[in-house]
Amino acid sequence: MNDSTVVNTRLRTVPLGNTLSVLLVISYLLCVGFGLLAPAQMRMYEAWAPLLPGFEWLTWSGFLIGLVEAYLYGWYIAALFVSLYRWFSKERQ
Repeated sequence: MNDSTVVNTRLRTVPLGNTLSVLLVISYLLCVGFGLLAPAQMRMYEAWAPLLPGFEWLTWSGFLIGLVEAYLYGWYIAALFVSLYRWFSKERQ
């Protein structure tokens, strides 16, 4: 593909932030759900606990803190990723 056929689309933070946040929230909910359905086999809460400060297994406050933090991690990743992407995709002269 040559340069004249490449479409230059600007990466936007808001759609990416929402997408990543919802992805992480769905992943969090699936892990909690599997942990409740198969506690002996699926001990995913051990993976979430170090990544989500304040997260406690099988408490409402811990569940909600984990949910909020998973959402915020999506925005953190999006903001950092878009900034770095824009920096490295600048045309260098």
